[in-house]
Amino acid sequence: MIMTILLIIAAYLFGSISSAVLVCKAFRLPDPRQEGSGNPGATNVLRLGGKLPAALTLGFDWLKGMLPVLVALALLDGLWGIGLVGLAAFLGHLYPVFFGFQGGKGVATGLGVLLGWSPVALLLTGATWLLVAAASRYSSLAALIAFVLAPVWIAVVTGSAALTTCMFVITAFSWWRHRSNLKRLAAGEEPKIGRRKG
Repeated sequence: MIMTILLIIAAYLFGSISSAVLVCKAFRLPDPRQEGSGNPGATNVLRLGGKLPAALTLGFDWLKGMLPVLVALALLDGLWGIGLVGLAAFLGHLYPVFFGFQGGKGVATGLGVLLGWSPVALLLTGATWLLVAAASRYSSLAALIAFVLAPVWIAVVTGSAALTTCMFVITAFSWWRHRSNLKRLAAGEEPKIGRRKG
């Protein structure tokens, strides 16, 4: 129990490291929380600084989700503990204690968690994203639908109530953090893939 609690705390703290803010500082770019969309994520970093800073942000955000889960898999036996470690890393990204609780929307970190839990479920979620994105040309809509189905894929592939429940919580938070995208989608104002906003 003590090991589980320590890993959950460590995962949250690791998830709280804002790669977008740090990468932008390293490249002397504007603070992504203050410029562009105001979201400290890879998409906004791409807008502010180009492909390399965005790729670095995306890669570290992915690792923030995956690495804590891999450590938990090595040290813990119960799936509830492993699930909660992944959830803590995800929540750290959304609400980072080191950066005034101003975090990103969690897509990359959530997918990193999913990879740690089940590579097969990640592949199915990725395929969902690709199909919806190809059909709609909306990246945000594809991400939202992919996250809706992610708990289903986890349940089918792993049969674990613990991982399915934790993935459902990740999905709920992801939808909440994408509420501005939902409003733009409903108003027909969300930019499509390949088209710059405005």
